[in-house]
Amino acid sequence: MAETAARLREFRMPDVGEGLTEAELLTWYVRPGDTVTDGQTVCEIETAKAVVELPIPFDGTVRELRCAAGQTVAVGAVVITVEEPQAAPNPRQSVLVGYGVAPEAAGRRPRIAAGATARRPAPGSVLAKPPVRKLARDLGVDLAALRPSGPDGVITRDEVRAAAGDRSDAVPPRTGPEPPPAPAVDPRETRVPVCGVRRATAAAVTASAFTAPHVTEFVTVDVTRTVKLVRDLRAEPEFAGRRVGPLLLVARALLVAIERHPEINASWDEAAQEIVRKDYVNLGIAAATPRGLLVPTIKDAHTLPLTALADALAELVAAARAGRTTPAALTGGTVTLTNIGVFAVDSGTPILPPGEAAILAVGAIGSRPWVHKKRVTPRQVVTLSLSFDHRLVDGELGSKVLADVAAVLERPHRLIAWR
Repeated sequence: MAETAARLREFRMPDVGEGLTEAELLTWYVRPGDTVTDGQTVCEIETAKAVVELPIPFDGTVRELRCAAGQTVAVGAVVITVEEPQAAPNPRQSVLVGYGVAPEAAGRRPRIAAGATARRPAPGSVLAKPPVRKLARDLGVDLAALRPSGPDGVITRDEVRAAAGDRSDAVPPRTGPEPPPAPAVDPRETRVPVCGVRRATAAAVTASAFTAPHVTEFVTVDVTRTVKLVRDLRAEPEFAGRRVGPLLLVARALLVAIERHPEINASWDEAAQEIVRKDYVNLGIAAATPRGLLVPTIKDAHTLPLTALADALAELVAAARAGRTTPAALTGGTVTLTNIGVFAVDSGTPILPPGEAAILAVGAIGSRPWVHKKRVTPRQVVTLSLSFDHRLVDGELGSKVLADVAAVLERPHRLIAWR
């Protein structure tokens, strides 16, 4: 933020941290002429980490929206200009939701100006991706005149092309040399811009796959007793109202295995040529969301009793699927758990999140013929897959961790015996 004229202030895109340098502005909640107050949410942005609300750190009247909905905005670029009242309070530093606020603002809830509607695009705002906006400019189409047909109110390429087809002057005359011919477009294909979470995920898994030497080991285990324990826990008064499923006990089994073999809870520091061993476990939980794959973390998961772990797991997954995960929740993971069984998949070879030494994939639990007490009988069986960084974890350590997780799930009373 900087003063450009008397009483006129610029609110700039704050530093979103974590190496991110830009964000896409999704929705405006205000328009020129609206009154805004310190802490009021004025827009919603999407970083490569999460969708977050952006509060303005001073009072005033909106003079100009300097960025359009759908535009990618660099950190430090002016987002909105506001005319302050004569007696303007000292501004506080702008922050991104999820990264904390200035001490004097602690505990303050965002305020909504009179007459404004929370979480609703400002009247007259246009939702369209940057490539669609460029297409509209090239074809001379006014996006504000179009009626979006999508459920989210986003204008598509087809709508722009349809509007251009209705006008004889849609394509402005070109000057200068003719541009090279555009590549042939197959009407059976749809091109989707790579941005936000998808772009960040692609970069992360590519870097991980070609930096850390992956090894994946598998074990198939009888989890009949674990499935029974899940049913028993659901009937316990202390778990009433809590979401209890096999993933909760798999998470606890993984934490027990890490406690027995703490060397796997580490990262590789390439610059210092050091192995960094962690005395804490921030358990990442891979979650499929409408925005793509997110891996929020349960901080200090090793300290939580089973009831608190159940609460943290439920809150984490609900927030991720609702698009409410903060950037802070998406950082700092040490070991990750992914449940591919929800897609009826038996096993896989998961790619390590960057900076982590291990990731455990849980396949689908199903009834299969199994030798139990020297007889073949139907049992509840699951396949576990553990991928690990071979620079940090040798085959012996990886095998011991996977075997311990399997042993706990086969006989879950070891959750207590081994602690």
